[in-house]
Amino acid sequence: MARNATAHVCSACGHAEGRWHGRCPGCGAWNTLVEERAAAPERHGRSGPSRGPRPVPLRDVRAEALARLSTGLGELDRVLGGGIVPGSLVLLGGSPGIGKSTLTAMALAHLQAAGRRTLYVSGEESPAQIRLRAERLGEGALDIPVLAETDLGAVLATLEAERPDVVVIDSVQTLHASELTGAPGSVGQVREVASAVMRVAKAAGTAVLLVGHVTKEGALAGPRVLEHLVDCVLQFEGERERTYRTVRALKNRFGSTSEAGVFEMRQDGLVEVLDASARFVGEATGKPGSVVLAAMEGTRPLLVEVQALVSPSELVPPRRVCTGIDRGRLALVLAVLGRHVGVGTGTADVFVNVVGGVRVEEPGADLAVALAVASAAKGVALGQSAPDAPTAPVPLACFGELGLTGELRSVAHPERRAEEAAKFGLGRLLAPPEVPTLSGALRRAFADEPLATSDPGRHHPPRDGAITHAPRRPVA
Repeated sequence: MARNATAHVCSACGHAEGRWHGRCPGCGAWNTLVEERAAAPERHGRSGPSRGPRPVPLRDVRAEALARLSTGLGELDRVLGGGIVPGSLVLLGGSPGIGKSTLTAMALAHLQAAGRRTLYVSGEESPAQIRLRAERLGEGALDIPVLAETDLGAVLATLEAERPDVVVIDSVQTLHASELTGAPGSVGQVREVASAVMRVAKAAGTAVLLVGHVTKEGALAGPRVLEHLVDCVLQFEGERERTYRTVRALKNRFGSTSEAGVFEMRQDGLVEVLDASARFVGEATGKPGSVVLAAMEGTRPLLVEVQALVSPSELVPPRRVCTGIDRGRLALVLAVLGRHVGVGTGTADVFVNVVGGVRVEEPGADLAVALAVASAAKGVALGQSAPDAPTAPVPLACFGELGLTGELRSVAHPERRAEEAAKFGLGRLLAPPEVPTLSGALRRAFADEPLATSDPGRHHPPRDGAITHAPRRPVA
């Protein structure tokens, strides 16, 4: 009797079965068995298993310099660590319509113009549709060889025959392995496709850019093993209604994961934003609820505007809406504001937005969020008038991490943040250790005005640092 070519493996415990079960016999989890190609049995000689390779000390290992391929996009090359490494697998994820296909097509166009062999494999679009997008990217994009195919065997045969230097597979969820019966994009299919592409690419020294789908929460779709399998994971993010796009490295075996590249989407494709701070500072309003955050994106400083709006609410509980920062971090800042400074927002809706579609992950944004919320709650602008233009306010710049006891903690690269703020004429800069506490920062920002304010809708503001309580009902 012939052995089954596939097996159903539990994604939770690894238990394998010859046929599918709704509930895993090993761990009892439901709907966790996925179809995979069955592993070939190991063969041993009469004297037992053969001797494996001998381990080598690291001091005896030769570390050769990596020859990278430049994509022609400086922002993308910096995020990758200097360019694409031959034979590496790069996974690029992002929301639909964010510009993943445009970014990869532009990279292939520059590589093709530099004399590199390229290939664009598309499982979602026909060659005619790809040409329509390539026409607006310039003449160089029309020279990219295109293969519209979803069968994994045909794609691997083309890679072995053409042996390109760089290939883009758009997307990995559309390829289908005929040995498996699962639908394209299923866990077993994605795992088998990525493994097969990796084996062929590593053997031929071909760099592969896998375009991946994302879930509704924004995480990369498919099995988690896909992210462990590849050498680099890039996240292409931004708001579709805005023109700015940001590419970040979530994983990079050949470089740093702290770098970020900024692009602007235009009619003729993506354009690198070499000085993003100038764009964001130039749009800063300096009105109540607006401050400038001196953040760090990898090794370079970035000035972004943080805006807040505090409005009376008729909902219980009131709304907490934020864009560009973590919602849990916003809750922490609001709690510290109410407990240690007396700026209460318990009956108000609070909206916080990082302008430009930029997402800030670092804790150094705490002080900017606190100052923006306090400014919006009091209705007082924190900026100063420019000497040459009294009607044009200069926004306040700040950075710092907020502790639960109301203290401000230092963050990395304070000198570079301060230099970037001074470069654009932001004279007022609040940051630790000059301001060790949040109350001191607010006092400096409001020029010694009373800090305490009531929730919008209340009549009597609390004392500085006081905690307000709802009045108790009389007991009958």
